[in-house]
Amino acid sequence: MVRLLVKMGAEVQVIMTPAAKEFISPLTLGTLAKSPVLSEFTKGSQGEWNNHVDLGLWADILIIAPASANTLAKCANGICDNLLIATYLSAKCPVVFAPAMDLDMYKHGSTMNNLKLLKSFGNLIIEAESGELASGLNGQGRLAEPENIIDFLESLVAVEPAFEGKKILITAGPTQEALDPVRFISNHSSGKMGYAIARAFRNAGANVCVVSGPVNIDAPNQVEMTYVKSAAEMYEATKAQFEEADVVIFVAAVADYSAKEISDIKIKKKSDNMSIELQRTPDIAGSLALLKKEHQITVGFALETNDALANASKKLAKKNFDFIVLNSLQDKGAGFRYDTNKIKVVYASGELKSFELKSKNDVALDIMKEVKTLLTNRQV
Repeated sequence: MVRLLVKMGAEVQVIMTPAAKEFISPLTLGTLAKSPVLSEFTKGSQGEWNNHVDLGLWADILIIAPASANTLAKCANGICDNLLIATYLSAKCPVVFAPAMDLDMYKHGSTMNNLKLLKSFGNLIIEAESGELASGLNGQGRLAEPENIIDFLESLVAVEPAFEGKKILITAGPTQEALDPVRFISNHSSGKMGYAIARAFRNAGANVCVVSGPVNIDAPNQVEMTYVKSAAEMYEATKAQFEEADVVIFVAAVADYSAKEISDIKIKKKSDNMSIELQRTPDIAGSLALLKKEHQITVGFALETNDALANASKKLAKKNFDFIVLNSLQDKGAGFRYDTNKIKVVYASGELKSFELKSKNDVALDIMKEVKTLLTNRQV
């Protein structure tokens, strides 16, 4: 977690409790943080004071991770017997606790009460995750993964005035169109691009809502999630929120066809060939374009294998997008499942912007900048 924060450009000061030093050396964390670790109230042979008040005022965010049952209890009840608790009691910034302990300790009434008390003071809690614990038991109590903690912290910073108070509606992932109880039509969409865009707008201070098809990635923190399976379900869920949205971004890879009749039982093999009659699924973006109001911005996505620019331009005009994001499967590292993407942004005016291969998080920032420009121009 320290390594990730430093990599992101954060200035990190580590405070360790005496017990923490039994698990990992201060030298290790100090090297990663690029600053000496603090643990005691005084330092050096002269007894120089580590001022917990200054530390509490200096921090933009205080994250206590892992927060043991002991530390939770001390913070909840103001038992100030080490530098960390003193700094916590002096902090003027948001304080985030990421608990970690054994299953029974985590679920014990005293721990639950302490977490409730800490929340009542205005602190934020990152719930422990489930999995194998040090005791050998399996259940909730594991420290949240570092990436999930970083994602939570990102949601607390980097507000962009242009998006503050704006509602951003995003569709993400694939849809699944059932054939029978065990089979469905779908595609290779992972949801990574849509979720990256959701995080970018959330970090900018927007109210973000995601209508997501079935994916195997963690949902962004501090984002309103609606989960669906079929294109019909995605259409209804998106339509229900469309009118209130300031910006709608159609990232989802929606299946174009579904079975005309869905079998109630598993379809058995009967011959070498089988035919299933298909029907068009709802055109989510095309249908909602008819409801678009003057102040709304809509953005589409096009994943193409051939005649990419021509096909994207047709889709842009047909669905009344403000711009469309084009990616081609001909570009290495672009498209489904990758952590990277290479895009072109096509405007109705014919303007074309090309971007290099980047991480999907960086691509999300590029898309957000294009939306910001449109919003700013409309407000002038």
